[in-house]
Amino acid sequence: MVAMDSHSHWETVYATKSPKEVSWYAPHLEASLTLIKRVAPDPVTRILDVGSGASTLPDDLLANGYADICVLDISERALETTKARLGPRARDVHWIFADVTTAQLPDKSFDLWHDRAVFHFLTDAEDRRRYVDQVARCIRPGGHVIIGTFGPEGPSQCSGLGVVRYDEHSLHGEFGAQFRLLDSLLEVHQTPFGTTQQFQYCLCSLR
Repeated sequence: MVAMDSHSHWETVYATKSPKEVSWYAPHLEASLTLIKRVAPDPVTRILDVGSGASTLPDDLLANGYADICVLDISERALETTKARLGPRARDVHWIFADVTTAQLPDKSFDLWHDRAVFHFLTDAEDRRRYVDQVARCIRPGGHVIIGTFGPEGPSQCSGLGVVRYDEHSLHGEFGAQFRLLDSLLEVHQTPFGTTQQFQYCLCSLR
């Protein structure tokens, strides 16, 4: 899928559904928050949340005292939804409207890269390579990467799009030896519709 098609797809999703009407919605991203607070307890940690959509992670990061938050998404409508929900606190977040595989991000400028449910939509190997190159270029040496994708028993499609499912070894394998695998976990996500989805998380550091 080319970037413009992807942009149009996600704009349509967020134009036709409220944040609580998508399968990946959760009131709080507990697994992500736990991992973030584990490796980045310092509130001045510079965090990039990739594909944040309209999730509540920016709200919870602000509530936990984090003061240097960047949010990136391919849907401008999703970003506007989150800004509206945050109200005046939106001024405390840096917003980036872009496709993560082509975004012009500053070199070695983030301490932590977080992505829940973008990477598994990259079904093309070249897109995945560009994504990993972005992470390696943008994260400071010793910085951390948290990636959440559908697990081996997760859905094979989401929002009408194909996905790639991963276990901890295949997910870490996409990133390669320059990233050290620190931990992994499986989460059973409860969707708003009463069903479940298996998510695989990997926590890595850049060597």
